[in-house]
Amino acid sequence: MFSPAAAHLLLIAIVAISIVCMLVRPRGIAEVYWVGAGALLLIVLRLIPLRLAGHAVAEGMDVYLFLTGMMVLSELARVYGVFDWLASVAVHRARGSRVRLFMLMYGVGTLVTIFLSNDATAVVLTPAVLSAVRKSKAEPLPYLFACALIANAASFVLPISNPANLVVFRNGMPSLPHWLASFALPSLLAIVATYWVLRWYFRRELKGSIDADIAVELLSGDGRLVLVGILSVAGVLLAASAMDKDLGLPTCISAIVIAAIVSIKARANPGEIVRDISWSVLPLVAGLFILVEAMSAIGALRYAQAALVWVQHLPSAVGVLLTVAVVGVGNNVVNNLPLGLIAGSTITAAHAQGLIVHTILIAVDLGPNLSVTGSLATILWLVALRREGLHVSFGRFLRVGLVAMPIALGAATVGAFFMRWVMGRV
Repeated sequence: MFSPAAAHLLLIAIVAISIVCMLVRPRGIAEVYWVGAGALLLIVLRLIPLRLAGHAVAEGMDVYLFLTGMMVLSELARVYGVFDWLASVAVHRARGSRVRLFMLMYGVGTLVTIFLSNDATAVVLTPAVLSAVRKSKAEPLPYLFACALIANAASFVLPISNPANLVVFRNGMPSLPHWLASFALPSLLAIVATYWVLRWYFRRELKGSIDADIAVELLSGDGRLVLVGILSVAGVLLAASAMDKDLGLPTCISAIVIAAIVSIKARANPGEIVRDISWSVLPLVAGLFILVEAMSAIGALRYAQAALVWVQHLPSAVGVLLTVAVVGVGNNVVNNLPLGLIAGSTITAAHAQGLIVHTILIAVDLGPNLSVTGSLATILWLVALRREGLHVSFGRFLRVGLVAMPIALGAATVGAFFMRWVMGRV
């Protein structure tokens, strides 16, 4: 139907327009429709064979299962008040100090991100934090930005902390001991650096006291059961990761079991939990897999592969810093989920390993702290704020990100260099 050259140009145009529309959301139309329309158009115009599109979708099965499980757990925690309870405890323990409240909220966000993924922090914890902060009569922006930035800064502590981790390493997830040896120190440095940057940036808003006379939200018996279930699932996932097993199926099965137990005990209709989950995330990810596979099919990713091979021949420090800079900024141009897919495919094709791969993952996870377009989590954070009547402009986020992202990314990269040096001497 098309000449090879015309087909390639049309394919690239469809992919580019789909990703731009996903980021810009013209007329407020959700991201999944733009990506889905682009993927469907590629198939209808036979720019990608149906068999290849199906293979691309099937490759993401572990990611879909992981996201499903995490969304079920997050919705259970929301419905049964776990996040509201955590936020109210933080306000109570702040004892009237805005700085102490900020530190506690940041800590809660860190834990939620590590064990429930960054999307849970952005989507479910953010409204709970806003509600608690409003009751304390504090300026909400520092605490809301803490939710947004920690959702990315803590997202590579564990493989389960960010769906992008599964995407980048979908062809070979490192074992948990290897993961911790590689990313524990860089993660810690990123979390600490982001905290102090936010503390400095919002130093004026964090002066003074807050209303400390706020009762702690009571966590119901069902809420306590959900909390225990979440901790149990975290343990299952850590065990699965330690045994070098895929994380998707254990996450999904564990979440369904917890949801069933809680629903039976509470005599609640599980359909209400299922109904309120943002299922559009799954076809969005599947559509992105098709777009990236289409680009790969016409050889477009060979340029990325050639660039990675070239970088690996540079002096180690130069190659890593160049890669970190390009990937870190690139997240905010195309979003870190499609960039993670591209990075994962490129790493596999180029047979890359070691420090360069570790720093690519760090840049994919941390780079989105530059702007609201950087990751799905930051986009969902912005949507959550709009639902609550708050609006954070692109420029306002960028002013914070221009300070926070480079410092945290630099600190994490230094940590990766140090860990590589230590492992090389062991």
